[in-house]
Amino acid sequence: MSVIKRDGTKVPFDKIKIINAINNAFIEVDGILYEEDTAYAIATEIEHYYNIQKRDFDIEEIQDLVEQKLMLSERLDVAKAYIRYRYRKEMLREADKTYQNVLELVEFRNEELKDENSNKNVVAGSTQRDYMAGEVSKTLTNKYFLPKEISDAHNAGVIHFHDADYFAQRIHNCDVWNLDDMLQNGTVISGTKIEKPHSFSTACNIATQIMAGVASSQYGGQTITLTHLAPFVDVSRQKIRKDVEQESVLFCGQENVYFTEEIEQLIEQRVREEVKK
Repeated sequence: MSVIKRDGTKVPFDKIKIINAINNAFIEVDGILYEEDTAYAIATEIEHYYNIQKRDFDIEEIQDLVEQKLMLSERLDVAKAYIRYRYRKEMLREADKTYQNVLELVEFRNEELKDENSNKNVVAGSTQRDYMAGEVSKTLTNKYFLPKEISDAHNAGVIHFHDADYFAQRIHNCDVWNLDDMLQNGTVISGTKIEKPHSFSTACNIATQIMAGVASSQYGGQTITLTHLAPFVDVSRQKIRKDVEQESVLFCGQENVYFTEEIEQLIEQRVREEVKK
């Protein structure tokens, strides 16, 4: 029978390791080892159980069984001590992983960081400091901030949770934002309500203000689609049409206004000039 370690490698089952772990929990509670037989009995039960199963088990399954056996015993205080021991070991593993990633970063060996955000120079000192903080953020995000099913799926490679290096501070990197909603339904910039724009140029102005606001709260690029700005070209066209109509009345009089092909060309010319600007 083999035990599958956390890195995927297999090692022979060793009952002594289970006995030592349980004994350490007894010593932590009692200060001395009084019940050595308990550890041996639990380890033997687990060994017998796995021999019947005739398959390999990962180390977490074995530790779960140890917890269950201790919880069923009369020593709940020792069971709690064992659970704390597992938790401390897990924290140390996470810390070691973080330190290893940081060392690979400063030695320019961390290929994952190079690929995570291509717009960041991993050689620059200031960027490296940002990356080092990001490694701590990744650990906190993975352990505390993400739902367990999301964290597990990310660690298993089923999905990729992007920008975990900023998530601890609720900062995002590289955003796609819904310009259509903000233009069609209005938005708020610096505490001021912005109504739906009445021209293409105003829509563009609002878009640049939103972009500046997003840039100040995130690190990286932004993506919008120009199709969200496109409807406002016709908004401008209708506004220009009204302006031209008023100008025609002013210069020609109401009875002489005709929307000839030349006037339509004039309207379209002004629309194109606004778009170009």
